[in-house]
Amino acid sequence: MTTIDDPTTNGVAPAATLTPSTADIHQRTIGIARSGDEDLGPLAMLPGVWANCGSTGDALVGRGWNLIALPHIGAGRPDYRVLLNQFNERLEFSLVDKNVPNRGVRRNDPSGLPNANTDQQVGTLDYEQSIEQIASADNLGTDLAGKRGDAIHHEPGLFLYMQNETEPGPNIGRLATVPHGDAVLALGKHIPNDHVVAGMPAIAPVDVFPIGVPAGSGYLAPYQFFIDSPFQGDNASFDISKVSDMMNSVNSAVEIERTTILSLDTETDGGISNIPFVVKQADATSMTSTFWIQELTEKDNDGHPRLRLQYLQIVMLDFFDRIDGTEGLIRWPHVSFNTMEKISNTPDAGYGALKVWSSDE
Repeated sequence: MTTIDDPTTNGVAPAATLTPSTADIHQRTIGIARSGDEDLGPLAMLPGVWANCGSTGDALVGRGWNLIALPHIGAGRPDYRVLLNQFNERLEFSLVDKNVPNRGVRRNDPSGLPNANTDQQVGTLDYEQSIEQIASADNLGTDLAGKRGDAIHHEPGLFLYMQNETEPGPNIGRLATVPHGDAVLALGKHIPNDHVVAGMPAIAPVDVFPIGVPAGSGYLAPYQFFIDSPFQGDNASFDISKVSDMMNSVNSAVEIERTTILSLDTETDGGISNIPFVVKQADATSMTSTFWIQELTEKDNDGHPRLRLQYLQIVMLDFFDRIDGTEGLIRWPHVSFNTMEKISNTPDAGYGALKVWSSDE
């Protein structure tokens, strides 16, 4: 039996109480996620709440930016518009499901026949992403860009840590479900010696322009519009040709002692499934995302390093025939990036109403 107290008690998220046989070290348990849980491997610092605010006051407010090209029939060609958003975000990692068993057998006998049972143990971490718009604009000046305070994204999902049976494949993953009608599986290989580094690596340049359109083409006028007149957000501007510079500049304001890097993509045995309308109109075909968990030299009230989370995500949307003489569809990068601070190691006490439960599994 696995027992979980009601997390709303006294507004504090309690620990799960486990009462399995002491011989069963792989007992599955579900409970409130706790920061620093070694069972989560490279995900250990994620549990809690991240947001565009915190002890630094307004330093990270409005550091979220989004660029997307969308099919649109306006005044003739081009037949699309470019939409930019400035946003604030809340990202919460709340529940941990430990030792999720994937059943299997080994096939290392010379005959190729299964000769032993083997299970993979997976640790999963629930997350919920909520994004609120601060400012927005498109190159056509339409009212489709929305207004301040609009909810522009909501995404529940899971981060995965595959603890064993991973060679030579991935050992981390992300399952995302998006209300537009998309389900995403992104995977990656985290190697501590390579992906836990001193300081913070410089973020490489990001190409926001579509693939399948010749450089300098007049068809890129919506992008050129925002290069000539950078989008003015709330106390900040978005230069779409300098995404990496914007991200690196946020890091120059703090002293970063160490960074854990989580790189995930749908090309490594993953993928995206979309509802028919999305497939027909602007098919989301691939995603790459990198999360940098930054430990600052500055300490919190408990003497631990202050934590920040920076990410860059690129989703490729495929629509309209290429115009560079190559067959296929134009690939349009949908670029999102943000820098947040960890504002609590304790998930929201109001998350769900977990009850005592038991399982025969």
